[in-house]
Amino acid sequence: MLIYHDKRFQTDINFPFVAFSHEQMKTASTQSYLLVDQGHFAGISQRLLNLDQNVLAEIIEKMQKGEHIKPATESEKACFQVLDHVSGKVKGLVTSKKYMRNEIWSLIAAKGAPMWYITLFPADIQHPICLYYADTKEEFRLEILLPYDERHRLICKNPVAGARFFHFMVETFISDVLGVKSTHRGLYGETNAYYGTIEQQGRLTLHVLWLKGSLRPEEIRKRLLDPGSDFKKKMISWLESIHW
Repeated sequence: MLIYHDKRFQTDINFPFVAFSHEQMKTASTQSYLLVDQGHFAGISQRLLNLDQNVLAEIIEKMQKGEHIKPATESEKACFQVLDHVSGKVKGLVTSKKYMRNEIWSLIAAKGAPMWYITLFPADIQHPICLYYADTKEEFRLEILLPYDERHRLICKNPVAGARFFHFMVETFISDVLGVKSTHRGLYGETNAYYGTIEQQGRLTLHVLWLKGSLRPEEIRKRLLDPGSDFKKKMISWLESIHW
């Protein structure tokens, strides 16, 4: 519906919220079904049967009121383990952010410390592609660029255009600049792994990049402290060359 030809659903101020709410409810419902290995079935079923229903009801009531809850007792921790399982893959919830942090920690354990922290911020109201996505005209003429106020209002009325443009720019950055699944080498080097999150309003979420052949922090420290190595001189020279 959001890709409907006349963009009526894109510019409806209520439709995206309703659609996202339904998606959250559907995901939460499907996540409440557990699939476990036969060997773990007995332990998990006992954990579910032994939940304190009164504690679970209190937690749900506090959540409905928007209160921040930090589990303190063993009963509360057991309830939160079940709630985390249900809400872990529901977009927009705090538990989904915790799952992403766990994935980043797993990448650090597997690949070592990331070499780059990158923030990509495409300027939607300045880019003709986003303006084309937001406008209802079939033909877009680059030489007739709208004034700033009109561009700003056009993008604000159509958040779907901003999302499509952001997705397009990020995919282009990953393939063309980082060289992921491409035949050429990336701008920063040969990419070994990357992890990116979508943030808004300065959430300070990390966008990290690992390069093939990069050294772990302990190896860098060892080489820097080695008096017979010229690694320190090369390291300083490299740092000075990349900062502008």
